[in-house]
Amino acid sequence: MLGGVETMSVSPVFVGRVDELEVLHDALARAAGGTSGEPQALLLGGEAGVGKTRLVEEFGDAAVRAGAVVALGGCVEIGADGLPFAPFSTALRALYRGLPTELIAAAAGQEEELARLLPELGETPRARHDEEGTARLFELTARLLERLAAERTIVLVLEDLHWADASTRHLLSYLLRTLRTGRLVVLATYRSDDIHRRHPLRPLLAELDRLRTVRRIELRRFNRAEVGHQLAGILAAEPDPKQADDIFERSDGNAFFVEELAVAAHDGGCAALTDSLRDLLLVRVERLPEDAQRVARIVAEGGSTVEYALLAAVAQLPEDDLIEALRAAVGANILLAAPGGDGYRFRHSLVREAVSDDLLPGERSRLNRRYAEALEADPALLPADGRATRLASYWYHAHDAAKALPAVLDASVEARSRHAHAEQLRLLERAMELWEAAPDAVRAALRPIDYTEVYPPCGCDPATTPLRYLDLMAEAVVAGRLCGERERAMRITRRALDLLAGGDDPLRAAWFWIQRSLLIENLGRGDGWKEIATAQELVRGLPPSEVHAEVLSRVANWSMLHAPGPGALTDAQRAVEYARMVDAEDIELNARLTVGGLMVDAGDVEAGVAEMEAVRRRALERGPAAVVGRAYVNLPSCLEAVGRSQEAVHLMHEGLEATQRMGLLVSEAWIRGNLSESLISLGRWDEALEAAEQARVGGGNPKPGGLGAMCLAAIALARGDLAEAGHRLAAAHSYYGTHNPMPQSNLPLSTLTIGIAAAERRLPDARAELARVLDTGFPVGTQRYAWPLLLTAATAEADTRGLPTADPGRAEVLDRIFAMVKKLTTGAPIWLAHERWVRAELRRAEGTVAPDTWSEVVTAFEPLERPYDLARVRHRLAEALLADGSDDGARDRATELLRLSAAVADHLGARPLADDVALLARRARLTLGRAPEAALTPADPVAALGLTGREHDVLRLVAAGRTNRQIAEELFISPKTASVHVSNILAKLGVSGRGEAAAVAHRLGLFPTGAGEPLVAG
Repeated sequence: MLGGVETMSVSPVFVGRVDELEVLHDALARAAGGTSGEPQALLLGGEAGVGKTRLVEEFGDAAVRAGAVVALGGCVEIGADGLPFAPFSTALRALYRGLPTELIAAAAGQEEELARLLPELGETPRARHDEEGTARLFELTARLLERLAAERTIVLVLEDLHWADASTRHLLSYLLRTLRTGRLVVLATYRSDDIHRRHPLRPLLAELDRLRTVRRIELRRFNRAEVGHQLAGILAAEPDPKQADDIFERSDGNAFFVEELAVAAHDGGCAALTDSLRDLLLVRVERLPEDAQRVARIVAEGGSTVEYALLAAVAQLPEDDLIEALRAAVGANILLAAPGGDGYRFRHSLVREAVSDDLLPGERSRLNRRYAEALEADPALLPADGRATRLASYWYHAHDAAKALPAVLDASVEARSRHAHAEQLRLLERAMELWEAAPDAVRAALRPIDYTEVYPPCGCDPATTPLRYLDLMAEAVVAGRLCGERERAMRITRRALDLLAGGDDPLRAAWFWIQRSLLIENLGRGDGWKEIATAQELVRGLPPSEVHAEVLSRVANWSMLHAPGPGALTDAQRAVEYARMVDAEDIELNARLTVGGLMVDAGDVEAGVAEMEAVRRRALERGPAAVVGRAYVNLPSCLEAVGRSQEAVHLMHEGLEATQRMGLLVSEAWIRGNLSESLISLGRWDEALEAAEQARVGGGNPKPGGLGAMCLAAIALARGDLAEAGHRLAAAHSYYGTHNPMPQSNLPLSTLTIGIAAAERRLPDARAELARVLDTGFPVGTQRYAWPLLLTAATAEADTRGLPTADPGRAEVLDRIFAMVKKLTTGAPIWLAHERWVRAELRRAEGTVAPDTWSEVVTAFEPLERPYDLARVRHRLAEALLADGSDDGARDRATELLRLSAAVADHLGARPLADDVALLARRARLTLGRAPEAALTPADPVAALGLTGREHDVLRLVAAGRTNRQIAEELFISPKTASVHVSNILAKLGVSGRGEAAAVAHRLGLFPTGAGEPLVAG
């Protein structure tokens, strides 16, 4: 009965797994449903041999029948090494073969970047180390998959995650956290019994378990009945019950062991079987012909899959003999043809591991040598994208340091070019391990220009100077920093600085100190200044060099963020000068951005903005992605700082398009945080909330999330949700941490702290926070953050005037605020407006009613793009008018001011302001309903609504129902400019749409009948 078992050890009948298949089919249905699909992610775990691959095959067949495209990729194990991004490259290659036109269209514009995963898309240019390179590659891969899955269902299967390299794990994590649209199912499998406590996959599984979008399936062993069904399929007949019981007991329900035991039993039953699992797995291999056994041993040491041409070169058998040996191994179900049809692999990795473990030490190194020699003799035996890594692995396991060192370095360059920095670090550490063992002649032939990107120029020609051990350390430090292995990078940095302690290479030492500064900041152990200052001392007095320029640029950038002022501007200008001398344009552009930002902070606004705009244009033209991202972050931030919020928003929308196209995740997160800040200023709070939430996905950098949380807290505070404001403030503190304090985060955090404390009537806490800030002082150039803080503190004092518990100590607080007011600059209209507002609040806190003072404040804010601030100061002016006198003119003006303030407060949901306006109106017995017919004349909107003359003309046409294009034609402006004016008008009126704006205009009687007739531009 068992005579044919040898050639059919796999049951043709799929057994069990009903519940698991139901989960998989449900995921497929969910992915394919809806208008744009809903990406599904599943993790399939189970011990070796339990049937994961068979379940995946069954599901894949069903998915294809349902019209889906299935792309399979497996993690590749080469000895103890993994191949970077192997499952994704294989799966994308399958999609490229199946959907060539669609994939090329989906990758359009980003072929060079995506070629790092799929070389068929083109050449990847060599470039300097890219801080955002890995994040950009991940983002572009996610967008590629979303576009591919927009019109068809795609099942992406990634097998054997327990062998996955770090880069593959990081990319998978990113995809499962960020995929939002598309008819896509991502199914990944792993061996659960291999995931020991220190296995690198374990943290990823824990992370993914926390995602609600990821489902895990744990594949159990078969029960007795299922084992019986499996045996019946293998035997094509019902098994003997006793034999089935024996096999179930010995296999413990493991599907693969059931197959092996069924085959092993065909000669004499289970009683004759060995007790050793390893021997059980080797039984069928040892029964093969000698050539077939030899081929099996070669395949076992070559990797999880071995290409036929490479196998033939290593086996050195006549082709007919090789084919016969392979036929015997395939016929015995030991080997299988690889999915691509160009190579062979073991049917089950457990058998491969048993065969590999059975090799003698000398036999293993000899086989690796033969693989390496064959590949060196004919590189075309392997695809280009895996050649360098596999050759390095073969030479390393052949224990030939002379051959292994250059091969490992070549593989590290390949890994770096793919942004696989974790694998690059591992290879560089292996190169450092091999360094002393390699012959002097081999080391002398190596050149830094071939293997490094961070070689600091120091008067030597890298094309003729031998590679140094310190060069490897430098590369490893950067690789470790970029892949998140900062502790490993820190250890290498310490060793390098110990080697450089003699002081004969100050440039290289300075470079390592700069890296140490970045690592310390990233690890949350300080602000990095001590290390930067050490580097600065090392380069002091040395001739211009790239390292010198980089050090000066770092000094200037650190100072801009921590201690802005004239000294920082001088350092930045020197960095620009030095970078130009050595033709280091990336450093020059970064330093020029710093120069421009410091000029704006110093009050030289137009020149600073022009410098930053020039850098932005040059970066877009030349293409250094990191500079493009930084330009779109810093320039709009400076525009917002001087009150040009509408310009900032326009530029940030352009920046979002650029950063999304280029995959600059960290820059995109910063832009969204800055966008939220500017939208708050413009009174577009709902949009600001959305941008702030999106800023919290920071591509690995938590600080944009801090900015987003502060924006959420500010809106919650303005809307009177103090619990939410406090929660968001605490979140912002956690995002920023305490190791690297900066005025741009600390001062707004203090402003919120004071504001929340004052709203909760905790004036002592508000005063304590103010005192702490004033004791430290405001660094030069931080007025954009200082004015709101002083305003919040002064308002708190004014609002609590008359409370017995608040009066003690008020005079001292007001004196300190006033003293600081006299020191701050008012070089931009927004800063001048805040200065007048703070002075008005200080007078209110002293009990002075001053309509003229508040009128000046309102006048200062009317031309600015700050509807909420304008509503607040209009309320204060109305309060002052009502307190100062009761003549009809003052009451009418106060009524209209309160009506406008109420409209903005209602539109924004600013409940505290709305309550204050309503309370004041009730006390003064004012009705804030319909405006009196004669309350406004055609000239009044400029004063009452804060509209410019041009906005007045545009509103006239909006009220008449004109479109933006019609407005543009009638006013001889562009449609884009018309759109900007309309947005400003909506914000200033506190309305959400054109219809509401028209209704307000008609309700207030702003325009006479026929006012919508075409105007003649003046």
